[in-house]
Amino acid sequence: MLREISEEVRINLKDRLRGVRDAIRRHRHDNAGPGLPSLPGGRTPFPLPEIEGLIGRAVSAFDDAMSMAETLVPLDGGHVRPRSFATYFRSGGETLEGERAFRRDMYYLARSMLTRRKAAADPVQEAGFAAVHAAMLRRHGDLLHPAGYEAGDTQFIAGIAQLCAALSVELLRARPVRPRLPEGSAANVLEAENMLAVSVLVPLALASALASAGAETEPGADLLDMAAIAVEARLDRIVPACRAADPVAELTPIFAMLIFHLR
Repeated sequence: MLREISEEVRINLKDRLRGVRDAIRRHRHDNAGPGLPSLPGGRTPFPLPEIEGLIGRAVSAFDDAMSMAETLVPLDGGHVRPRSFATYFRSGGETLEGERAFRRDMYYLARSMLTRRKAAADPVQEAGFAAVHAAMLRRHGDLLHPAGYEAGDTQFIAGIAQLCAALSVELLRARPVRPRLPEGSAANVLEAENMLAVSVLVPLALASALASAGAETEPGADLLDMAAIAVEARLDRIVPACRAADPVAELTPIFAMLIFHLR
């Protein structure tokens, strides 16, 4: 019990510290917007631009120091690769290790997807992926260790596809990543944001499915690239399936086809 409480506190603390870091980066002197407007008569409001610039440079120096410290960490998020469902959803005493691997990998993979899509988003919360992992164990535990999992190639892919569909649904339900479009950038912003959320979140599930199926990549490519391209090409089928009464059932054959061709 104490271990679970300390783990929850640790996750929330990491998310808070990342939020602070994000706020610091927005206030760097070299990211600053135009100066404060002048008051009537040409007077400059307090604080003076010089003081604001000094503070901005101090913030920049702190951010640079934090960036330098990050380079000393042995495990860099930039080298994270999607791993198999068996790694993330372990049973028995290894459940916590699997949950840690899942939320850490998904956090960095989600940020990578946002960069690839050049999408603005609310700060990514690692706690959100912890909730998704718990939902998978609670709602889809029967899919995680099915009987006859290696009975045949078709059945093997079908099982992975069903897990991929379940994970996609839980990711979209929890929205641990909330990409957004600038206001007025589309006629129907809500619809466009929903499609953007699918294009950012569903590749995370498909990349893990491909890792589970032992997919191989071309030199210079990776599983997340493959998954992102495949999802983008099938958005016209994936988006309606996500809205169906039984989205897992509708998504499973779509993912089975993709996994079969990409593995």
